[in-house]
Amino acid sequence: MRPALSDYQHLASGKVRELYRVDDRHLLFVATDRISAYDHILDSEIPDKGRVLTAMSVFFFGLIDSPNHLAGPPDDERIPAEVLGRALLVKQLDMLPVEAVARGYLTGSGLVDYQKTGSVCGIALPSGLVEASRFDEPLFTPATKADLGEHDVNISFDDVVALIGAERAEELRDLTLSTYRRGAEHALTKGIIVADTKFEFGVDDDGTLTLADEVFTPDSSRYWPAEGYVVGQVQNSFDKQFVRNWLTGPESGWDRTGDQPPPPLPAEIVAATRARYIEAYERISGLRFDDWIGGTA
Repeated sequence: MRPALSDYQHLASGKVRELYRVDDRHLLFVATDRISAYDHILDSEIPDKGRVLTAMSVFFFGLIDSPNHLAGPPDDERIPAEVLGRALLVKQLDMLPVEAVARGYLTGSGLVDYQKTGSVCGIALPSGLVEASRFDEPLFTPATKADLGEHDVNISFDDVVALIGAERAEELRDLTLSTYRRGAEHALTKGIIVADTKFEFGVDDDGTLTLADEVFTPDSSRYWPAEGYVVGQVQNSFDKQFVRNWLTGPESGWDRTGDQPPPPLPAEIVAATRARYIEAYERISGLRFDDWIGGTA
């Protein structure tokens, strides 16, 4: 008989996830249907989003040949029935205080940084780059881990060294870039460009750097359809950039610079976001989302 979620101690709430203690060595990592943008948790939820994030992470944890935090299968008997399909049993780690970001293309905060300074996270770049320019080699562009409601801030590699030491910083950079390359290469065979992504890493009891949290999900990555890729313009996407674009467009009526929270998403934006997340999962994994744990989508 599976435990109830109430049997576990609730430890923390994030923008999207809830964390529970299972025992002294294991945690329950639950993905909700919440969606965040511009450091706000929106009032609207995206149906099945938590299941998509979990399914995508499980797929990529299996694809990438490096240590990860999974401590059991996605249908592990220790996972309560009410969160089955959107929860993972994971190992407790000593988490690093750094968002490990890899960028293959210039966009988002990287573009803003480049336009101001000619560099991204202290890495000098050639002149003349524009929205969606592809880098010759992917960049490691770390950021701080912001508290809920605060904004991640891009930092330099030297800042990472100051936080975690030179040896661990070099290991983090190398593993971030090799993990990005592996995932991006696979996605491209499915017609999807992974423009950038962010990872979180922790250290296990043996001192091993371990991939944690989520990997290559539409929340943590920018997914662009390869067939529509055009340098110099904002790309169509399979990720939550679609929601960001609506929020900052004229239809939302939201002033991002003011104090008001974002408005609720219209039903058609919710439905289109859900469809994009599911399409990204099915294209990249080659699996049917209807077959994922937790009921028919």
